[in-house]
Amino acid sequence: MAEPLIGRLAIVGVGLIGSAIIHAARRGRLAGTIVASDASPEVRARVAEIGFADVIAETAAEAANGADLVIVCTPIGVCGAVAAEIGPHLKPGAILSDVGSVKGAVVRDMSPHVPAHAQFVPAHPIAGTENSGPDAGFAELFDGRWTILAPGPDADPAAVAAVRALWEGMGAKVDTMTAEHHDLVFAIVSHVPHLIAYNIVGTAADLEDVTQSEVIKYSASGFRDFTRIAASDPTMWRDVFLNNRDAVLQMLARFVEDLTALQRAIRWGEGDKLFELFTRTRAIRRDIIEQGQDTAAPDFGRRSASAPGE
Repeated sequence: MAEPLIGRLAIVGVGLIGSAIIHAARRGRLAGTIVASDASPEVRARVAEIGFADVIAETAAEAANGADLVIVCTPIGVCGAVAAEIGPHLKPGAILSDVGSVKGAVVRDMSPHVPAHAQFVPAHPIAGTENSGPDAGFAELFDGRWTILAPGPDADPAAVAAVRALWEGMGAKVDTMTAEHHDLVFAIVSHVPHLIAYNIVGTAADLEDVTQSEVIKYSASGFRDFTRIAASDPTMWRDVFLNNRDAVLQMLARFVEDLTALQRAIRWGEGDKLFELFTRTRAIRRDIIEQGQDTAAPDFGRRSASAPGE
């Protein structure tokens, strides 16, 4: 039997992504030993009940001891504190990574705590569901989805290759970009859409002339898909917006300009402009399907247990 890609893999934070990594690594026999750690005693107890980790560590420091690769799967807001705890326990040649959907702030907060004898390779899997917790993950979550790596200019190519191989082994497609470019791209493709979803669902709930029961009753229309996004983890998305503030505000300003132009076209009955925009956006949807990032099935494929997240 071939040697696993990673001898000892440590997952710190066993929510949706952390548990999915464990399942996917087990499926592909990618790690010799899998260590799981979480700050919550309840989560650690549940991980023990599920039985999908070889070792359960009470602390992040304990999980990092002897690990070849440590992946921090905590909310972005605590990544720096977790890295500070982990850093002194990283062995020579160890790799530290993460799964945060903001990279600039993660690099800023985590990299100072990585010792010279270890490597830091930030990562962001573009996959998820609106569910959270150790029971939410499944091995197929990353299949056919992108994972972005954002290594610094001084990163060891061998360490980057090891992290790439792990994600590819878990079914993901892997791309590389700078942290700055990553945050600008995902401000428009993920962060601003989430902000819009949170806002429109909140607006609908607050309207006095539309009862709560009607909002739910008639949500088989477009509103329902906004609610799926707006059900995402509040802690995670609070941290995303606070830590990718500049890029989000830049893209939000452009969105507001375009929304104002759309409002003007509706007011003045400019049907040609509306038709041109709707035709262009329809083509983007088709491109997403052709590239395998979603399915053309009814309900946008959301009935599938492996539906992609943002």
